[in-house]
Amino acid sequence: MKKSLIYTRTGDSGKTSLVGGMRVPKTHVRLEAYGTVDELNSFLGLLVSRLSNDEDKAFVQWVQNSLFVVGSYLATDSEKTELRAASIVTPEQVEKVEAEIDRLDSLLPPLKAFVLPGGDEVAALCHVCRTVCRRAERRILALAEEVHVADELLAYVNRLSDYLFVLSRKINLDNKKDEIFWQNSCK
Repeated sequence: MKKSLIYTRTGDSGKTSLVGGMRVPKTHVRLEAYGTVDELNSFLGLLVSRLSNDEDKAFVQWVQNSLFVVGSYLATDSEKTELRAASIVTPEQVEKVEAEIDRLDSLLPPLKAFVLPGGDEVAALCHVCRTVCRRAERRILALAEEVHVADELLAYVNRLSDYLFVLSRKINLDNKKDEIFWQNSCK
């Protein structure tokens, strides 16, 4: 079997191909969207490597796989190329994230103030993932101003940042670290 090439030289001029072969600048809003999703996935990989709870690890790895679906969707100009079934975020995927948010939230004390990122190192990393997820959401919304983006995909990414917030709280609880609350004085 012939080894595939890692480099193709086709991107040296600052352009790349979308699914279907259409060439676009690497600065295109579509690439900003799926590139930020890829960045989130990389941070989630780091998070998984630090998680001690097997159930949390398995769910975050499921999210990583789902983000490949999101990336594939975003890399496809559906006006020119038909979306593959494997590139479609389903309502069931959104519901799965919502169910996990509900499960984790049921383990946590009620919130009485804004939470600052921190506490346990892994919880702080979870907040980094959450903020990258919010940036990915903003990039996807910028793309949605130009082309249609499925409601399920938008909901999935929005729920994902909520999930990462409650996961960070659970990690602090599991590791017996106090949450850090915003001190409203700022004086």
